[in-house]
This record gives sequence, structure tokens and C-alpha cells, in this order.
Amino acid sequence: MQLYCNSLTEYKRLATLEVKVGDLLIGNFHPIRIQTMTTTDTMDTAGTVAQAIRCIEAGAELVRITAPSKKEAENLLNIKNELRRQGYHTPLVADIHFTPNAAEIAARIVEKVRINPGNYIDKKKFETLEYTDAEYLEEIDRIRERFTPLVNICREHGTAMRIGTNHGSLSDRIMSRYGDTPMGMVESAMEFLRIAEDLQFRNIVLSMKASNPQVMVQAYRLLVQTMQQELGHAYPLHLGVTEAGDGEDGRIKSAIGIGTLLEDGVGDTIRVSLTEDPEFELPVCRDIVKRYSGHRTEKPATDRPLGALPYSPFSYKRRESIVVDNTGDKQVPVVVADYRHSATIQPSDLNAIGYTYNEPSDKWNIADAAADYIYTGTAAPSFALPGTLQVVVDADKWQTLADKAAYVPYFGTRAYLNAIAAGQTGKKNFVAVNCDDLDTTDINDLLKQLEQPAIAGATILAAHATGSNAMASIRRFFIQLTAQQLTVPVIIHSVSPQPTADEHLIHHATEAGALLLDGFGDGLWLTNQDQTPAQAALLNNIAFGILQATRTRISKTEYISCPSCGRTLFDLQETTARIRAVTHHLKGVKIAIMGCIVNGPGEMADADFGYVGSGVGKITLYRGKEIVKRGLNSDVAVDELISLIRENGMWVDKN
Repeated sequence: MQLYCNSLTEYKRLATLEVKVGDLLIGNFHPIRIQTMTTTDTMDTAGTVAQAIRCIEAGAELVRITAPSKKEAENLLNIKNELRRQGYHTPLVADIHFTPNAAEIAARIVEKVRINPGNYIDKKKFETLEYTDAEYLEEIDRIRERFTPLVNICREHGTAMRIGTNHGSLSDRIMSRYGDTPMGMVESAMEFLRIAEDLQFRNIVLSMKASNPQVMVQAYRLLVQTMQQELGHAYPLHLGVTEAGDGEDGRIKSAIGIGTLLEDGVGDTIRVSLTEDPEFELPVCRDIVKRYSGHRTEKPATDRPLGALPYSPFSYKRRESIVVDNTGDKQVPVVVADYRHSATIQPSDLNAIGYTYNEPSDKWNIADAAADYIYTGTAAPSFALPGTLQVVVDADKWQTLADKAAYVPYFGTRAYLNAIAAGQTGKKNFVAVNCDDLDTTDINDLLKQLEQPAIAGATILAAHATGSNAMASIRRFFIQLTAQQLTVPVIIHSVSPQPTADEHLIHHATEAGALLLDGFGDGLWLTNQDQTPAQAALLNNIAFGILQATRTRISKTEYISCPSCGRTLFDLQETTARIRAVTHHLKGVKIAIMGCIVNGPGEMADADFGYVGSGVGKITLYRGKEIVKRGLNSDVAVDELISLIRENGMWVDKN
């Protein structure tokens, strides 16, 4: 397999081995399973059982419980027995990080054990280590010696295993040889997987989690390619964006990372890691996987081979494009707000997209997350708009306007070709491209016209598709443009047919996010098929959330916040809300909020600052991965975090 999936043009599940977790089957084309993790103290048997039941009744097909030491691992038996006594037989998963003997105990009790190869045997001290090849092989032998007993116990008891690599907790040994890279993540897992293969144990699921969806997606793709090339088969994959956060941002980030892979048929089980009660993760999981539960019968995105890809799906590089006014080239992706359904537009209507009009001063206040274009269809606003906001109208309407230079015409493909022939185009033109059927005379003629610099320099394409292979269809168009060396800027126009607001979010984040992660797109235009004027704010927030999560346009503070678990040393939800309340205005600053040292300096990955539980009521603050203040009382720690941000020159006062 040269790529990472069966097809880039239609939905085809990746063939994986079948893994048995209790009575649940994962992989081998079984339904995509959804799961979550309890947040209670594992020694609180009654509390953990009650929360596990809430998760099961919310739809969890597996429930993970932390076992940081031998005593928690032993108490899993009490939890399992009580769940079974109450009639709940959902498989349980023990979450292990640093403690091999806890894993060996848990593997005799629960149906699955998750280990993190970055810290299961290696110790992480953020040291740079140098090895000869012989010394490195000695380290692999050490891993084999320590890992083999767990494999034997799992085989004896019919226990499944997840080898769960996390981007932020790669061992010093892996970091020293491969760096903090997706390939380092893959090699960290493959070291353990090769040993299991030698021992003929295959009841294994793998994961490659990161808080950055771009890193996460690249790591999974590399893992699939590596397994296929080296082993000749692939193990089932558990997908997740770790430390996704809470609320809308957490859901967007999760949908981008998980959905990007599922779109290409990669992934057998998922978890959405939100800083919320675990039962709230399950509806998001269901909304994500329901897109793939039926059979997609529509034609694929292309009826002919794609040939060699003109880009790498394993590393990020933005597609080269020319600049047309404020769109394309190295400029951040623009955002188009869709107001076609508004009968009339008043200044107050623009509040939803980041523009607030102050009547006494006759000035506009412009937010960081303010749209760049507003599409009004057949209407034209009757008031002066802020200078940074441009109005796009249908081409037929534009032809009737006296001041054509004040508006941007939006053409269909054939209408644009006719307008070019008649010399009736604007200085800048939006042109719709329907990617559901690219092999048409009109689109081929358009691409020929775009070979002319003068025409390309006045054109911004808006690529859309509405079929079940919509993302693949738009991606195919970008691939075609790249292969033909056409550098006209292209806005991704995502159209959601979904029935609810939650499903609209998943749809847009999945389809637009997948394209942006591959370096495609000079802008984002989100539309709901049943759109009402009241949805403008929601869609604007989703658009900027997608751009933030894909790291293509930063407009706000980013929070890397772990989901709580039994190891957590403070109330994560309350603390995250407190920190967000005082730092949400710090555009571009990344703050990690971690409940314990397991999800501490390593899991924070690329955060600027970290707020980490280091004991009951005690907080340690980090600058990057460096400890700055240790053992602070939690009642002063937020103020100390603000002081730390100030000291590093990244604080600004609120307006």
C-alpha cells in the first residue's frame, strides 16, 4: 500500500484484523465502536459503577477506567462484579501508563488493557540520549523482557490490548532518535507491536493520539502505511484527539481529527475526549460515526485513476496559490458568511459575524473572528459596511447595480465563461464549481481559461459538493488543480444537509477540516441547507473554530484540556472555566490544563503554558515543558498563571 487507505475517491473501509474484547468484535469491517472513560476515583467502587452505567446507557460500547497503581487494578474486580451483578456486561478497559505490574493484574480481570509505550517501560526525563545501533537494540531487548509477561497474561486470559501512543509522551529514547514527530509516534508503537507479532499475539488495537489534529492524522496515516508494508496487514485503530477541550471547540477539534480519517475508511473505534462528564462524549461519537453506518451507493469522486499524488498526505504543505486581493498565497484563509436567507440586512445583523456598529461614534468594532466576506444573494445592503467586509452578490444582481466596483459578483461556471467572452466580469469574481461532477465541458473550459494569468488573477473559485463522497470530490478537484499547476485561489464551500445544529458542526468540521489538514483551501464558506438567519453566529464560530483547530488561522486562545479521570487532582471542568474566563482574549496563546502528572508536561505537547495537578490541592506551572513554579496552592495558581504569562510578554489587557 503506497498510501494509507483503500481509496481517495470513495468510501471504502480499511481491512483490519479482528479483535475480540469480551463479546465485542472490533475491526474486520464490524461497525465503528464508540467508547468513553470514567472520571471517578477508581477506589470509589460505587461512584465508578454508577458513572459507568450512565455511560453505557448513553451508548458506550466500551468503558475505560484508570488503574495507576496495583490497588486500583485490584479494585477493578469489585467494579466489574458489581456491574455484572446489575446486568451490565459492557467490556471494561484498564488504562495503564507507568505501572507494568498494575497492567498484569488488570489483564487478569478486565477485557482489555491499554498501555502507553512512551512511558510503560521507558522513563521520561526530557533528556537527550545517544545510542549506537547496538545499544539501541539492547533497549529493544529490555522492552521485550518487560513486555512479554503482559502479552502472555493477555493470551492466557483472552484479554485484548491497546497500544496507545500519545504525541506528548514519547520516551526520551524515541525523541532522541526520531524527534517529536508522527514517525516517532509510529515507531514507538511498532517496537511493541513487533514483539507481540513475534509472540504470535494479535488481539491488539492501536492508537496515535495528539492534541493537534494535524499531527494525529499524519501519525495514523503513517502507521497504516508502515503496518501494511512491514507486516502485510493492519491492526484495528482506535481514533481520538487527546485533550480536545470542552464545548464547541472540543467537538470541532475531535470531528476534524477523527472525521478526516473515517472519511477515508480508516478507524474501527473512537473516543471523543472532552473536558466534560463522560456521558456527554457519547452523543458526539454517535453523530460522527452515523455518517459511515450506511452503504454509500453514489458514484465515486472520479471515474478514472488519480495517478501519482501531487502532494504528500504524511506532511503538511499548503497548496501554492496566487493572491487575488485578500485571498490566496500566504494570507490566512478568508471566511465567507452566508446571509442569502436574510430578507433585509441591518447593521445589528453583523454582530453575529464579528462586526459591532457604534452609532454615536459612527464606527465599527471588529472582532478577531470577523468574517471577510458576506454573501447576500440577490440583496444588497442599504448601509455602508466596514471597510474590511466585502459583499458578494449573485452575478445577475451585480449586473443591475450602479456601483459594481463596491460588490463582488458570484457566477456559476457557465455564466462566468459567458461573462469572460462578453467582457462583463468584475475586478474580482467568485465562481462556483460543483465538484460532484468535475468531468464536464464547462469545468474543463473554465480550467483552460484559468491558464491565462489575467483571468486567474481576477478569479476566486468556490468549490462545493453535496454527495456522500463530498470531501473526496472536492479533494479530487484540488488534486487536479495542483497536477495541472493551476494556482487560482479556492474557497472550500461546505454545504451541510444535516437536520440538527450538532450534526451541522460535525459535518462542516469533518469535510472542511479534512481538506485544510491536507493543505487545501484559501478560505471557508459554510452553508446549511435549511439555514435560517439565526444560524449566522453559529456558522461563523464553527468556521473560525475549524481554522483554529487546523492551525491555519489563529483568532483566539487555544486550550489543551484533558478529559478528567480517576487520576485527576482537581475539578477540571471548574478550573478550565476559571482559566478561560480570564485568558480567553489572548489570541494565539496555547494553555494546557492537565489534571495530573501523567497528562502533564508530556501530554501538553506544544502548549505555551501548562497548569498541572501535582498533588491534592497543589498545582505546578510550566512554560512549555519547563517547570517554572512547583507546588502552588490551587487558590492562588490561576493568578500565578496570569503573572507567568505577563512575565513572558504574552499578556494583553482586555479591551
